[in-house]
Amino acid sequence: MSKTECKLCPHHCRLDENQTGLCNARSNAGGEIVPVNYGEITCIALDPVEKKPLRHFYPGSKILSAGSYGCNLKCSFCQNYEISAAEKNDIKTQRIIPENLIQIAMDLLPRGNIGIAYTYNEPLVGYEYVRDCAMLAAKKGLKNVVVTNGCFCEDPIEEMLPFIDAFNVDLKGFTEKFYNDVGGNLETVKRFIKLVSENSHVEVTTLVIPDENDSEEEITELSRFIASVNKDIPLHISRFFPCYKMSGKRPTDVKKVYKLAETARKQLNYVYEGNC
Repeated sequence: MSKTECKLCPHHCRLDENQTGLCNARSNAGGEIVPVNYGEITCIALDPVEKKPLRHFYPGSKILSAGSYGCNLKCSFCQNYEISAAEKNDIKTQRIIPENLIQIAMDLLPRGNIGIAYTYNEPLVGYEYVRDCAMLAAKKGLKNVVVTNGCFCEDPIEEMLPFIDAFNVDLKGFTEKFYNDVGGNLETVKRFIKLVSENSHVEVTTLVIPDENDSEEEITELSRFIASVNKDIPLHISRFFPCYKMSGKRPTDVKKVYKLAETARKQLNYVYEGNC
């Protein structure tokens, strides 16, 4: 049997029967690419919306946050590597079909819940689950939020866009080298940000790592790009703490975070320091 190509992200994994892609979440089943993590939830919690982080989207409210496992990037500084790098049999999950997730969200309305955030791992490697849940949630008047690395092709995302109210996009850096190092593609993420900003509320997060993506020149170019899309898109400049394969690296200096935020404010109207 010939290989089948996954067309969700720039990796375009070509998979043999029963083979799983780089993301550990998508497989070839009978010549069709299917999400093997569909409805397999590893984390679920009612979070402040600011934790996503979203500062300009229903501030002060809470949102049901749910995540599965898998990711299409391989960041050595991943803060959720236990689930993002996990394979199907490596981690405990609970199966929650879309109808049940929507019911959980509805039951939490009295506690201030406004909807569902698809987060924790990279939610879009389970694209079909996010799409199906978002469609049902929208019918119930719930808000849908996607927290993503944005390294995905436009065609499948366009199908989902009418149901997504807000995105937080993790713009990991602003050089091709940095994106090559994490297994991604900068131009794809830039196109993603432009696309989703036409339909949804968007905020951007950049984790600044010492000697990796923390130069003023890079933050200037990054913020200039965001401003070219919309100067009102909030940018969260977040402080790095040692973890995963970068556990031996020093944390980002707090003064550096504030300095880079000031640099970004030359281009953008809303810049926030995070993890300081």
